[in-house]
Amino acid sequence: MCGIVGYIGKKEAYPIILEGLKRLEYRGYDSAGIALYDGENLKLSKTKGKVSDLENKITKDKQLTNGNVGIGHTRWATHGVPNDVNSHPHYSNSGELVIIHNGIIENYASIKKELINRGYTFSSDTDTEVLINLIEDVKKNENVKLGKAVQIALNQVIGAYAIAVFDKNKPDEIVVAKLGSPLAIGVGEDEFFIASDATPFLEYTKKAIYLEDEEMAIVRLKKGVKIRKIKDDSLVAPYIQELQLNLEQIVKGGYDHFMLKEIHEQPEAIKDTYRGRLNVKEGLIRMAGIDDNLERILNANRIIVIACGTSWHAGLVAEYIFEDLARIPVEVEYASEFRYRNPVITEKDVVIAISQSGETADTLAAIKLAKSKGAFVFGVCNVVGSSIARETHAGAYTHAGPEIGVASTKAFTTQITVLTLIALKLAKEKGTISKSVFQHHLQELELIPGKVEKALLQDEHIKTVAETYKDAKNCLYLGRGYNFPVALEGALKLKEISYIHAEGYPAAEMKHGPIALIDEQMPVFVIATKKGHYEKVVSNIQEIKSRKGKIIGIVTEGDEDVKHLADHVIEVPDTIESLTPLLTTIPLQLLSYHIAVMLDKNVDQPRNLAKSVTVE
Repeated sequence: MCGIVGYIGKKEAYPIILEGLKRLEYRGYDSAGIALYDGENLKLSKTKGKVSDLENKITKDKQLTNGNVGIGHTRWATHGVPNDVNSHPHYSNSGELVIIHNGIIENYASIKKELINRGYTFSSDTDTEVLINLIEDVKKNENVKLGKAVQIALNQVIGAYAIAVFDKNKPDEIVVAKLGSPLAIGVGEDEFFIASDATPFLEYTKKAIYLEDEEMAIVRLKKGVKIRKIKDDSLVAPYIQELQLNLEQIVKGGYDHFMLKEIHEQPEAIKDTYRGRLNVKEGLIRMAGIDDNLERILNANRIIVIACGTSWHAGLVAEYIFEDLARIPVEVEYASEFRYRNPVITEKDVVIAISQSGETADTLAAIKLAKSKGAFVFGVCNVVGSSIARETHAGAYTHAGPEIGVASTKAFTTQITVLTLIALKLAKEKGTISKSVFQHHLQELELIPGKVEKALLQDEHIKTVAETYKDAKNCLYLGRGYNFPVALEGALKLKEISYIHAEGYPAAEMKHGPIALIDEQMPVFVIATKKGHYEKVVSNIQEIKSRKGKIIGIVTEGDEDVKHLADHVIEVPDTIESLTPLLTTIPLQLLSYHIAVMLDKNVDQPRNLAKSVTVE
């Protein structure tokens, strides 16, 4: 949520910051703003709405395009409604300091009350305006420089933050700090970039510094980057990473939307995820994070999966795979609930934390709780150098590439791919599957990218199905076994981007309540591949049919039984049961996409949603 961009160097800052904000739009926001220093004056423009609205406003005003230093922000409202006044950046009372801030200052009210007693006034309802005035108050009363004032102030606040602060009296530096929200510093030639992730500065530099929690940095144009611990003021040596991302990876590449592009990238993303790990010829799976900690994981009493949203659904698939193949007990927890219910965690537990961004606030908090109880924590995420990658004991990256669309697609399938590799490796080491079954799974997994490509060829047919059901007000999604989580994920995708109410259920649960909803107006999407409990699912379909429900079946190629019962069928290639989620999810992604487009929704940036939920 929210996006931070900053620049200090010799170039004009405005186009860099504006384009950077556009690249961070996927994070979710309701307003945007930019502050620039032109050598004499510190000027600011901000507005409720999109970055395009901000650009139009600045173009109309013709007053905010000059300067070699500046900061920009896309805001997701927490304190104060979305409007122009509450948008960032925020000035201090003197007008000399300006700030952008991601996160929440939980004790802002008490600080605000004290500042009001000292004569400060506030024009917004935000916690951020309180923070910048606290910094100004410290700077003035303690007679210290900006960096020290920021440090002292942050030691007085409770909450989460990623901030960038500029002082017009120190025009050669920007002060940044982080706790709980991501922040990266791009290191160029005689210039520096600041951003929530690397996408805003990829075309200028591949060198980046990722701040750790409770670190601050003074970014000086001529002196470079000096990092200190906020708590004890100790110096930290900057660690500069070489980024692997390419700019081409984050543009649409001829597709109408990032989501559609990312759906079609899944064959290559899955292949990239198992490349170097899966060796079918030698019958091997190599994963350093597992190999180096094999004894600890194999001796675990249970595995606890913690995740949110789509990643939670991937964790549910993992529960089936781990228990079926490796015979290890698995519990799947919402990270957002995990730390609030006093969970029983021991040193014999292994926790697998799943997050596309690696920055999900609830998942990070759950990781810290699990570590404090002595559990071994293994991370699965997509972003190298992310907070979860750094916080966990070990882990495995998915190699999905950047996912810009808010509704996750390739994150889901690549997470399942990684989790399948882990389950298979553990099953082989434990001897819970035979060598021939293990080898068959490896062979089938290697074939999955080609089968996903084949499933994608159904796109035009899926579009016609979408046209039929785009005006539905409610939808049900049903699946059994491995495909129950896919039903949940399919319903989530439809809700996220089309705003149609949808629910996923185990197919057998229909008779325990939801069947009361069935009538001729109710589309029911049933995952009915010829694996596992096929006959049971066909029976469930017959129950729906007898009550005049509209049935859309996701079936194995060549299926005739469901074809005779369903109003529409969408075929996917055949594979072994544990891998069917990698195929059955594809048509559900495309259905959601096409329905949302037909309803003229903002597919890549659905309302009220953020790509990475970095604030609790």
